[in-house]
Amino acid sequence: MAFSESEVIAELASIFSSTDSRIRVGIGDDAAVVAPAVHDAVITTDMAIENVHFKRSWSSAFEIGAKVTAANLADIYAMGATPRHLVAAVSLTGNESMNWIRELAQGMKSEADKCAVSIIGGDIVRGPFVSISMTAVGDVVHPILRSGAQVGDAIYLSALAGYSAAGLYLLGNPLGKEIVVSALSQSAVAERALAQFRAPDVDYQAGVAFSNAHSLCDVSDGLLTQGNQIARASGVRLEFSSELISKAPGFQGLSDLADEVGAYIWDWIGCGGEDHVFLATGVGLPGLEIGAVVEGSDCEILGLSKNPEGFAHFN
Repeated sequence: MAFSESEVIAELASIFSSTDSRIRVGIGDDAAVVAPAVHDAVITTDMAIENVHFKRSWSSAFEIGAKVTAANLADIYAMGATPRHLVAAVSLTGNESMNWIRELAQGMKSEADKCAVSIIGGDIVRGPFVSISMTAVGDVVHPILRSGAQVGDAIYLSALAGYSAAGLYLLGNPLGKEIVVSALSQSAVAERALAQFRAPDVDYQAGVAFSNAHSLCDVSDGLLTQGNQIARASGVRLEFSSELISKAPGFQGLSDLADEVGAYIWDWIGCGGEDHVFLATGVGLPGLEIGAVVEGSDCEILGLSKNPEGFAHFN
């Protein structure tokens, strides 16, 4: 290792420096000190493990930093809350350059800046691979829970899901052959999918726009997984309409890309995660209306001849 822990901390303190008056003590002490929130605190944590959630051969350090930060911020907005502060713990192998570490931190800061949030502390350790654990703290007056869906609600997405899963498919070559993105007729869609996988472009204001939703979550583990979570928590059935989803902006291009590379688009839309679009139920909400809440206790995309399949954390 060509640098010491204190040198890394000094570099990070410089990158994450802030004039936010709510931060009484920032990076450099045993712990950060912040002014108390006026409303209830909302706290979430997300982890990213090398070769599980990202690969350095696929993503730049900047993209990796932005991605894990986006995951945490999206969870705060998905509670109907406003993010305030972030802390990050990172394990490094010792083989990284200072420039790589700097870019990782800059990716975190760039994403945090989109929400006027500061990274106020964390930890650095040495380990066999790179891992990042980030905690976000926000505040909320009335949290929007998964348990609030009501029979008669419509179901909404802030944007079409599936791009991140498409990007992973393109990088992972699941059919055992290299996919040359530049040679695809849908190369522009493919490039968008790759970018969305590497560092999702989260529309945080769409989360704010769902402030009147009865239930709300972000799509980090797949549309069907999140839909089932809302269904179980609320004691209802969520019926997604494949017809309505297929009318969403971008669907046709994504469908054409799936056909071109031998994939099933509903695997991407139904079971792909990490787009961090927002899924809501309610009445008269903005976004894409994609179905209805009815009596029951499960979730399904209606009108498909084949059930979507995809990633699960534990099988």
